[in-house]
Amino acid sequence: MRALPQHTVRLPIACVEGWSRWATWTGVRVADLASLVGAPDGAALRFVSIDVGPYGVSTLPATHVRAADSLLALQLNGADLDLDHGFPCRLIAPSRPGVTQTKWVRRIEVVT
Repeated sequence: MRALPQHTVRLPIACVEGWSRWATWTGVRVADLASLVGAPDGAALRFVSIDVGPYGVSTLPATHVRAADSLLALQLNGADLDLDHGFPCRLIAPSRPGVTQTKWVRRIEVVT
């Protein structure tokens, strides 16, 4: 993932418990990953975590897949993600609740 072009965006994490924090995220654009694997336009992507709990899977709709600020993030505020924030990589996309920003991503599936 680090060998691919890296992009930086500023997006909040909005928790369903009512708090929100802005952060600077760096990683690979989800759109670039979708293109690399030949995902058709209009495809959604399913992000699967090593976490088998209720938030271990999240589907990113096609509009978010192609958004320039949707990332598979490797860094938070200029430092590599730590374990609590989803090391080695996590999804971060605009206007989605924090529980849908899958941490500890182990697999990405194309959903057509």
